[in-house]
Amino acid sequence: MSKHQNTHGTRAVLLTGASGGVGLPATRALAERGYQVFAGVRNPAAFPTEGGAGATSRGTDAGPGVHPVRLDVTDPASVAAAVEAVAARTGGALYALVNNAGIIVQGPMELVPAEELHRQFEVNVYGPARLTQACLPLLRRGGGRVANITGGVARLPGPFFGAVSASKSALQALSDALRLELAYWDVPVVVLEPGGLDTDIFGKAAAAQQKSNAGLPAESVALYAEQQRAVDQAMARVKPSSTGLLVDAIVTALDAAKPKARYTIGSDVRLLGLLSRLPLRTRDRLLGGVMGLNKLKSAA
Repeated sequence: MSKHQNTHGTRAVLLTGASGGVGLPATRALAERGYQVFAGVRNPAAFPTEGGAGATSRGTDAGPGVHPVRLDVTDPASVAAAVEAVAARTGGALYALVNNAGIIVQGPMELVPAEELHRQFEVNVYGPARLTQACLPLLRRGGGRVANITGGVARLPGPFFGAVSASKSALQALSDALRLELAYWDVPVVVLEPGGLDTDIFGKAAAAQQKSNAGLPAESVALYAEQQRAVDQAMARVKPSSTGLLVDAIVTALDAAKPKARYTIGSDVRLLGLLSRLPLRTRDRLLGGVMGLNKLKSAA
């Protein structure tokens, strides 16, 4: 029996980004707990469902109690259709919305194209806000809750990660406001704050950055080449936390009768929290040293 095994009747959960490095194991874990999980994915045909479309022979089936739903959080029509489909299956009630879908746009702010910055906010901020607005009638009816995934970067913006830091900070602020607004209806709003996780999200971010840089003047990219190498080397030294820690926190936040307002996942997040309280000059000096940027400036 899995450590997550239990039963929760027909409590319905809508989870976005369900095919990703966190989304898929979270979907499985919640289904094992007895939740009916509506797995939001952009391509349901490719989602691994037990004995159905997308199923494979390598143990990636999501299992029973999982219902793939076509959902692109950046598309208002897709959001409306997905929520309508969930409502039709659940009698118009929803126990939890887990806004898990997210991306990282990385690179020096001078070189991040406006369209990439827009894409960062579309997925990480506007998407969760749009979906939460659409789901609130169902959540009120189902005695539900909202769980938003932010991250340690919301506490301490770092060089070359300004875009994602800004988006996660915005989602954190929206979550804090929403928590106060929905307290009237006893709809908890939970923030899950992970640090670096062992998924491929940074690999995807690096690939997207390379593609973006290819469209920029070579001399502009060269301006930041040394700093980019230093940041890449610093990030490579960071030992990521297990994805399972965030999955466990998601399960805990949904299982709890009275969930905490915030769940911090990973020792690196706690360290970032401490650093964020330091005076700005001290903080910048420490962060520049950790990222290898201070050496470059001294050598220049």
